Amino acid sequence: MARQLLRSGHELLCISRKPNGELTAQAAAAGLRCEQWPADLGRPDAVAARLETWLKERGARDEPASVTLINNAGVIPEIAPLEQIAYGQVADAMRVDLEAPMLLSGAFLRATTGWRCPRRLLNISSGLGRRAMASQAVYCAAKAGMDHFSRCVALEQAQQANGARVCSLAPGVIDTDMQVQLRSADASRFPDIGAFQGMKQQGALSTPDDAAARVLAFLARPDFGKEPVADVRG
Repeated sequence: MARQLLRSGHELLCISRKPNGELTAQAAAAGLRCEQWPADLGRPDAVAARLETWLKERGARDEPASVTLINNAGVIPEIAPLEQIAYGQVADAMRVDLEAPMLLSGAFLRATTGWRCPRRLLNISSGLGRRAMASQAVYCAAKAGMDHFSRCVALEQAQQANGARVCSLAPGVIDTDMQVQLRSADASRFPDIGAFQGMKQQGALSTPDDAAARVLAFLARPDFGKEPVADVRG
């Protein structure tokens, strides 16, 4: 998504575990700003506070034509029944998958309150937020929480004069490292492993580039936010 947004002329602030040199080079070649913050979203408090300050300073200097927050970070703990997962893994996954998006969203909305430009909040959810699966209790719960907090925030923003448009979007099944993790799980502890292996064998997974294009096309739709919980395939 970041590469495609740079190609279409957007300035970016990227928050991830480590900087991406390719993005830096791409932005420099295009004469665009691409700021990158290495951060652990398992400890999101400081990151959210920094984001709020950064946005307030940016708005005070020169309010942009539009502003969008995309929450895309996600992890899954050990793939096993809940009672077999260590306390720390459960806590860390819930922080990255649910607490961080909530804190970052709050910071984004608070800092941009009063801005006149269009504001959008896109939370990348999952079909597993809407479908229960054994050995995925943590991830399913976090994504279901993301869907529901997005519904609540959409109701809140609808009461404001220039409220942000909000959507929690399932992006389809994508061939990422997370899929590798699922396909490589212990079959004795993950009864649905065959479904994930089958999707790979049948070529049913979208590439990250294709998925990014579909997500960004959805984000650009004039009716974005009409449904606070949606699926890119819908």
